[in-house]
Amino acid sequence: MAKHKIYTMSTAKIYICYVKKAERKGRTKAEVDEIIRWFTGYSQEVLEAQLEKEIEFESFFAEAPQLNPLRTLIKGVVCGVRVENVEEPTMREIRYLDKLIDELAKGKAMEKILRTE
Repeated sequence: MAKHKIYTMSTAKIYICYVKKAERKGRTKAEVDEIIRWFTGYSQEVLEAQLEKEIEFESFFAEAPQLNPLRTLIKGVVCGVRVENVEEPTMREIRYLDKLIDELAKGKAMEKILRTE
């Protein structure tokens, strides 16, 4: 079976969409970066290097230093799909991140977006 198109897309291109979505709603690139760092464990420097390399989105998740174990607390619907029910692991990670960016764009406080126990 062929990979989903999003797996082979450049992380940098998806990142630009995340930032634009956030900025349209009065949020910042710094907040997008904070969410991505929280989610993946990338430092700011490594995140920027990954974006510069235009790494594929699937590889971006595969190479993440430490996916946050609290990401499983993310619940809800993105594009009509309940994120916690997505069976394919990489797609579930993508949907989790999409959900966090959606919450940012909807004005949710960073303290609520970055789950704690």
